[in-house]
Amino acid sequence: MLINISGRTDIVNYYSEWMFKRFEEGYVLSRNSLFPNSVRRYELTPEKVDCLIFGSKNFSPVLGRIHEITERFPAYFYYTITAYGRDVEPGVPDIDTSMETFRALSRIVGSRRVAWRYDPVLLTKEYTVETHLETFERIAKGLSGQFDRCIFSFVEMYKKHETNFPELIPLTAEDKDRIAEGLGRIAAREGFILQTCGPEADYAKYGIHTSGCVTLDILGRANGLEFRKLKHKGFRKGCHCMESRDIGALNSCLNGCKYCYANKNAQLPRENFALHDPESPLLIGHLKPADRLEDGAQKTFLAKSSFLGHEKGEAHG
Repeated sequence: MLINISGRTDIVNYYSEWMFKRFEEGYVLSRNSLFPNSVRRYELTPEKVDCLIFGSKNFSPVLGRIHEITERFPAYFYYTITAYGRDVEPGVPDIDTSMETFRALSRIVGSRRVAWRYDPVLLTKEYTVETHLETFERIAKGLSGQFDRCIFSFVEMYKKHETNFPELIPLTAEDKDRIAEGLGRIAAREGFILQTCGPEADYAKYGIHTSGCVTLDILGRANGLEFRKLKHKGFRKGCHCMESRDIGALNSCLNGCKYCYANKNAQLPRENFALHDPESPLLIGHLKPADRLEDGAQKTFLAKSSFLGHEKGEAHG
């Protein structure tokens, strides 16, 4: 199975002490976001986890210790760096700082195991099509040779954006095409793989790939693993990613990104962060008397040849 750290919140940036504690103790509890009294236990051991999926906008809090995990587990890292400043992403470091941290992470874990995410792409009066293309090229040049591929997507419009992000300008099909053509041209010139995430249009004519961004093929090639040929169920309609188990929690990310889908509003994350205990096996709070605790299913996706090596505890540095 795959463990996701995390699509629901930026664990690496704000909860790294808890994360390392969970790996030290060898298990984690995850509360179901739809049925809050349902809690699953997942073993964090090389025998039970095929690969770890890390996603963050700031890996600096873990640079000094991430080897403790990558020396034991196969892993792949998704590092998001966009064009936005603190007006859109209040808790995210500036672009230059982010690029410096990105390069440091790549040196530690290897460029083949790091992907750059440039998403979501959105428009405001300040962040125009031209701004995106200029910033994308700047970041691409600054990270040259430091990543496996780049992934982008366009912002999804949610009802709450009317309140949380009123300056957002809806993207037209023409806007998307101009941006895709420009990003594709830059990627071709700089010599890296560019692909979309989720249910975007087909931009193959611009050299842009459409495969999922968390696929067994990507994870396998990056870590020298052979997976079985399995169907990628995806996380939503149009998604081609392999299913994983997310150990994060909604409404707990302090990055404060205005476009965020995982936070209902700006206040809830602060309230939940106050309930966080680094010693608890749950990210937010503790087990309650009414909770139903069950073992989560942890079936391997590995082919037999890789699984045997996995059982022997071979390192993946």
